[in-house]
Amino acid sequence: MNPLSQLVTRLVLMACAASFSSGLLAATVEINGVKVEDSVDVRGSKLLLNGAGTRTRGPFKVYVAGLYLGKKAVTLDEVVSQPGPKRISITMVRDIDAGDLGKLMTRGMQDNMGSAEMSKLVPGLIRMGQMFSEHKNLVVGDNFMIEWVPGSGSVMTIKGKVQGEPYKEPEFFKAMMSIWLGPVPADFKLKDALLGLK
Repeated sequence: MNPLSQLVTRLVLMACAASFSSGLLAATVEINGVKVEDSVDVRGSKLLLNGAGTRTRGPFKVYVAGLYLGKKAVTLDEVVSQPGPKRISITMVRDIDAGDLGKLMTRGMQDNMGSAEMSKLVPGLIRMGQMFSEHKNLVVGDNFMIEWVPGSGSVMTIKGKVQGEPYKEPEFFKAMMSIWLGPVPADFKLKDALLGLK
């Protein structure tokens, strides 16, 4: 090998080593054009991707979702009961009326929670519905996240901006997670994907 080839090889190896050591080559998966990271940082805690998939409605792909947890979970109860922060991240792959999405989320919570449980969540449901209505539309590439932050509650972020005060009740976080992970999920295939069952 001539000196120039040796130099090029050495530089390539050094660049690869630097990339690995700095985490620049963190694995991502791409689902319907959305890059889903294999880990995220939430309030100083590293969370790992539990699973990810696509929400479909009829023939249409609506959004890509990723669930991030401190440790692996395969049921709704395991998700909500484990300590530490948690996150579900939703990225749109289709334009949608944000108000309609808020209504669908409320319906998803109702489908999975008893009437007595739901009656305790009414103030939060009203606030969530207003929040989505104020955004008018979510377009391809827009993202919203729901995070459980210990000591604070459920924090909702839309298009990179935190929306008002946290929802303090743990029951509200469980109700929101039930939209995707409950016994009557929005999409059974997405539920299995988020729980890493497929």
